[in-house]
Amino acid sequence: MTAIRAWAAPAVGQILERYDYDPGPLADDEVEIAVEYCGVCHSDLSMIDNAWHFSKYPLVPGHEVVGRIVAAGAQAKGLKVGQRVGVGWTSRSCLHCAPCVGGDQHLCADQTATITHRGGFAERVRTQWLWAIPLPEGLRPEAVGPLFCGGITVFSPLLEYGVSPTSRIGVVGIGGLGHMAVKFARAWGAEVTAFTSTAAKRDEAMSFGAHRVVASNDPAAVAALAGSLDMVIVTVNVPLDWKAIIATLAPRGRLHFVGAVLEPIPVAAFSLIDGQKSLSGSPIGSPANLARMLTFCARHGIEPQVEHFPMGRVNDALDHLRAGKARYRIVLDADWPAR
Repeated sequence: MTAIRAWAAPAVGQILERYDYDPGPLADDEVEIAVEYCGVCHSDLSMIDNAWHFSKYPLVPGHEVVGRIVAAGAQAKGLKVGQRVGVGWTSRSCLHCAPCVGGDQHLCADQTATITHRGGFAERVRTQWLWAIPLPEGLRPEAVGPLFCGGITVFSPLLEYGVSPTSRIGVVGIGGLGHMAVKFARAWGAEVTAFTSTAAKRDEAMSFGAHRVVASNDPAAVAALAGSLDMVIVTVNVPLDWKAIIATLAPRGRLHFVGAVLEPIPVAAFSLIDGQKSLSGSPIGSPANLARMLTFCARHGIEPQVEHFPMGRVNDALDHLRAGKARYRIVLDADWPAR
């Protein structure tokens, strides 16, 4: 078995180094994918830094993979060698628990994260066949990697909570997640309000499809939206004036978190009771919803705005992301020399 070449963090918070590992025999229910492109997500930084306290080292990051299948186990269903697929946060689920049987495989308590299984900052990656999602025609493989984590994270709430073309959607944060949320919600037919603390992003937010842009750090501007939004999707990971944002919700409105805000979120019960409002959160999405998202993107010509780095400059790409300079997602282009 030929070792897989990769980039790995040798210990918490350290820069990535070249790392080779033996993946062992390919499982019957797995496929092996030659990585062509891999998105760089803020979750990669969180894992490198062990911000969530379950990282194991050496850690090969990367969970927004696009590439071609080069090997398939005997039980890999519906896939073939040579097919281009994408892989996101999850690389395996048990397939027999209630969530899996019910179509919520992304909620499986026994799932394996791609990034803990050894991720896509490598020449090859392996995944259970269910989580290798074929790319439909019309999508550019060099651009769509971030859909497999950031994209599905903001697409899932539109599916899960009955968003309609007459809904009024707020998106808090116009960054890696938020700019895709604006694009999705606009194509869905919703009226879209973008919240950003960066005035320089106003024109870009409008170009992504926002009908209006509101300064999230302007109390008067936020207060003017009181009672007007059916759903507000929070994509940031920093504390905000949650009382003011909840006040923007219409009756039966929902404040939904996809950004990993680590600080507690104070909520007064009456702010929810009055108007029958809801507070919720969600992770990624099921394989079926990943496929639905890709179909939606192909139909509406949606792709994330990306910057490219060769994989050999992965540490430069991570520094670029840490500095908040990414506009708006980073994709690594595989540049492994031929063996």
